[in-house]
Amino acid sequence: MLPKLRFAVLFAALASLAGAASARAADGFQTQAPSAILVDYETGTILFEKDADRRIAPGTLAKVMTADVVFSQLKAGKIALDTPFTVSVNAWRRGGGPSGGAAMFAEVNKPAPVGELLAGMLVVSGNDAAIALAEGVGGTETEFSQQMTERAKAIGMANSDFRNATGFADPGQFSTARDLSVLAQHITRTYPDYYPVFARPNIEWSRIKQRNRNVLLDAGIGADGLQIGWVKDVGYHALGSAVQNGQRLIVVVLAAKTEKERLEETKKLVEWGFQSFRQRVIFAADQEVARAQVFGGAAGSVGLVGGRPVTVLTPRAGNERITARVVYNGPLLAPVTKGTQVGRLEVTRGQTKVLEMPLYTQEDVPVGSLTDRALDGGLTLMGDSVRDLAKRALAKIHK
Repeated sequence: MLPKLRFAVLFAALASLAGAASARAADGFQTQAPSAILVDYETGTILFEKDADRRIAPGTLAKVMTADVVFSQLKAGKIALDTPFTVSVNAWRRGGGPSGGAAMFAEVNKPAPVGELLAGMLVVSGNDAAIALAEGVGGTETEFSQQMTERAKAIGMANSDFRNATGFADPGQFSTARDLSVLAQHITRTYPDYYPVFARPNIEWSRIKQRNRNVLLDAGIGADGLQIGWVKDVGYHALGSAVQNGQRLIVVVLAAKTEKERLEETKKLVEWGFQSFRQRVIFAADQEVARAQVFGGAAGSVGLVGGRPVTVLTPRAGNERITARVVYNGPLLAPVTKGTQVGRLEVTRGQTKVLEMPLYTQEDVPVGSLTDRALDGGLTLMGDSVRDLAKRALAKIHK
C-alpha cells in the first residue's frame, strides 16, 4: 500500500493584501487582561490574541457549555422548552437560596420548565437552574459533565474539560480563551432560535424579579450575549458577542484583576476591532486554491476549493504580509469524489495564524487506465510536475 505522506504547499505572500499588520501588534494595541482573544464571527479571522491557549478555570462561563448541551437536546427534539424538570434537593441546597450564591430561587421538589431554567441559568447565573438542567438531561450532574466535555471536543474545543454544570471550582475543570471563542461562535451560528435568551433583560421566579447580570449588555458596544463570571484566586472573566453595522465580533477576556478592568478591557478590544479592520477576499467560493496529487487516477492531480469565499479581516494600517498554506495527507487515492474534504487552508498574518478552513475536491477523478497506474507507480517519488509531464507526453504518443 502506498504510504500516506504529509504535504504542505506554501503560497507566496499575497501581494494584493500586502500592508496588513500582525493581529498581535497592529496599531500598537495591547490589553491588560492576562488572556484574551477577539474573533470576527463571519470570517473566523482572529483579530487579536494574547496567551489564548492558557488553561484557566472558566467559572460561570461553564454555564455556556451547559447551555450548548441543552440547546442540542432541544434542537434534536429530545426535550422542549416547556418540558418540566424537577428541582432536586441537591440542586436547591447546593445552588439555590441556601447556598448563598447566584440563584433563580427555584422551589425544591417543584417542576420548572426547561425554558425558564435556561433563563435562570444564563440571565442571572442561577446555579440551582444549572444543576436542575444537568440532572434533567443527564440523570446526574457527573454524567452531564461528561456530555459537556464530549460536546466540547465535537465542536472543536480541543483544550477544555468540564466537571460540573455550574462552573464551581474543580481542579480538573478548565478551558481557554480560544476554546470559549469557538463555543460562542458555535452557539450563535447553530442556535439562532435560542440565542436571544442571553440578552433577556430580567427574569421573575418565585415572586423574585432579577435583572440580567451581564454588564456587557449595557456597555454601549452592541453586545447581545453571552456571559460574565468570576473565579476566586483567578479573576474576572467575560465571554461576549457584539454587533455593529452588521458585523459581529466574539471577544473573550479571562483573569482580569477587577470587575472594572474586565469591563474596560473588553470594551477596548471590541471598539478597536470594529474600528481597525477591513474585510478582504483572498479566494472566491469556487476559485481553485491549490492542487492535490492523485495516485492511480485518470488525472495526476485535483483542484481544491473552499466551498465558500475565503475572506479575512486585515488591519487598515501596517506592513506585514498575508500568506496562505494548504495542508493535506497525500497523495489521494483514486477514485476521488467531488466535494470530499481532503485538506485545510491556513492563512497567516505575520506570525499569527488568523484563519483555518477545510478544503474540498473540485471534481471527480476516476480510476485511471493500467498505463496511468503503472506510470504512477514508477513516477510517484518524482512529484506531480514530472508525472503530469510524462502523462501528457504519453497521451501525444497514443494519438
